[in-house]
Amino acid sequence: MDLNRRSKVSAEFSMSSMTDIVFLLLIFFMIASTLVTTSALDLVLPKSDAQSVKRKDVVVNISADKQISVGNTIVNSNELQNEILRQVKDIDEAVLLLRADGAVPYEMVVDVMDIAYRNKLKIIAATDPS
Repeated sequence: MDLNRRSKVSAEFSMSSMTDIVFLLLIFFMIASTLVTTSALDLVLPKSDAQSVKRKDVVVNISADKQISVGNTIVNSNELQNEILRQVKDIDEAVLLLRADGAVPYEMVVDVMDIAYRNKLKIIAATDPS
């Protein structure tokens, strides 16, 4: 009398379909991660290599002792906006060149940039070529 079963259940597991799914998920997340954009500002920083300024209508200088001059006129921070606007009033698409010493507080540089932004002026931050 033969009591053995005719169909035996195999205890083996095939991993080939699991690896296919893992590779598909890997490809999906690699593609999806390149499409994500950050919420940071896109800033174009000035290069300090071999660039030259072709056009500079108004030059704002801030020295290390916090003295501000617009062109050849020395002004204080309260008169700065009025002097800039006076010098650019007859110039179409005026460009403001900002030359600030490295020891100048960042707040003073941002104030000049804010004046240019509010009055829709283009601004260039000058750097020392190295």
